[in-house]
Amino acid sequence: MVYNFNLGVGWASSGVEYAQAYRAKVLREIGQDAKFIFTDMFPRDNIQHMTENIGFLDSEVIWLYTFFTDCKTSPVTYTLKQLEKTFGSRRFTGARERGTVKYTFPGSNSYYVAYLVNEKGNKVHRVEMVSNGCLIRKDYYTYCRIYSEYYAPLDNKAHLYQRRFFNEDGTVAYEEITDDDKVMYQFPDRFICSKEELVGEMVSRLKLTRRDVVIIDRTTGIGQAIMQNAGPAKIGIVIHADHFSEGSTDAEHVLWNNYYEYAFSQHRHIKFYVASTDTQNRLLKKQFKEYKGISPKIVTIPVGSIDELKRPKKSRKKSSLITASRLADEKHVDWLIEAVVKAREQVPDVSLDIYGKGGEEPKLKKMIEALKCGDYVHLCGQQNLDDIYKNYEAYLAGSTSEGFGLTLMEAVGSGLPIIGFDVRYGNQNFIDDKKNGYLIAVNDKMEKKERIQKLTECIIKLFTEADLEAFHQHSYAKAKMYMTEEVKEQWAKLLK
Repeated sequence: MVYNFNLGVGWASSGVEYAQAYRAKVLREIGQDAKFIFTDMFPRDNIQHMTENIGFLDSEVIWLYTFFTDCKTSPVTYTLKQLEKTFGSRRFTGARERGTVKYTFPGSNSYYVAYLVNEKGNKVHRVEMVSNGCLIRKDYYTYCRIYSEYYAPLDNKAHLYQRRFFNEDGTVAYEEITDDDKVMYQFPDRFICSKEELVGEMVSRLKLTRRDVVIIDRTTGIGQAIMQNAGPAKIGIVIHADHFSEGSTDAEHVLWNNYYEYAFSQHRHIKFYVASTDTQNRLLKKQFKEYKGISPKIVTIPVGSIDELKRPKKSRKKSSLITASRLADEKHVDWLIEAVVKAREQVPDVSLDIYGKGGEEPKLKKMIEALKCGDYVHLCGQQNLDDIYKNYEAYLAGSTSEGFGLTLMEAVGSGLPIIGFDVRYGNQNFIDDKKNGYLIAVNDKMEKKERIQKLTECIIKLFTEADLEAFHQHSYAKAKMYMTEEVKEQWAKLLK
């Protein structure tokens, strides 16, 4: 079995989660059993809805908190009718407003609010219970109640002090006692005094053998607990981002990225490291040799793959640009919007469609309104882009750091040229300057205004001077290096 460890997953997942989803598909196709373990708490969503959304099977997903119960990963099927049966003989009235139902109980000072999976259905994800104006409990459901949270008023706020996790039959499996950032877990036969210890307990209960492989995608807060309890299993680390700080590295010392520092320090216990590009692989090998005097096993396996090249059945929309990412500050989508607005002065029909969700969405909406560009710059939300890239003429990237860049790979798989900054590793990997796009030279001292101007100039150049058909064909040629069959062979070889 291959056990893949990560922290969280969300509706606006990062490239790490999408990389895992690609890996899940590849491992399925080579007949390798695999589990994907997530260790974050998900109080607002059912983890199954998010993992299914990006391509995991329910049978592949393990959530830390239900691992110690007999509840399975499942979509929400618990209904309002089932909830109402729990009210017993109490009289109640229910008032529905979009995705919630408020239940009141005549003669009492309490009410319940049921939160539904969607506005039209009757499936209940969680129920909040209020007594005398104070939140006292939240119950969470899939096909049964999986856990409850208990609250008490403190400083005029609802203070979470306990979680109780249930088995399918309603019996208590264990409890979490919490005081702000301090937690303790009470099991029938023991106490566990931190989340890290809880992760370690889970790993020890997996009873790993020499035939098992543990792959850690994120080590923050969990890496040590996993490694200490993995026993004879082989351990691998997947590197998803730039692994060191260039500005703080000199001839004598290297400053590792804190995401990977522990995993690098424990190289004696690591069977392999996986980099997603040859460039990063070579650099990491060189640094290990120079700074540590060691040569650990480092392989290059792309974190994604392409099943087939996507070719348009009709003409691509003229002067159309696409970008796709989490809407996060480090993706610099605002720079792209400003550049497109400026480019429109010379390319009147240029347009930009922005795919993805994230915390920057409200800011970007306001920006589009302020620049009055809503008729040619669109926020398109989270969508499956498999058959969407090919409708566009080019891809626009604003990020100044990409460990690989799954969307870049998907873009060249649909023949798109790319405009982006000349930064490690993704842009350099997928853009051959002046052959399938433009790499923009950049340095830390370059002002935002200059970066936007450079993006603008490249957009104009692409649509007024470049041989777009030649650029399309060059991108298709690069994409052939990332076909799924090749990636499957690489994983099969590594895991045998």
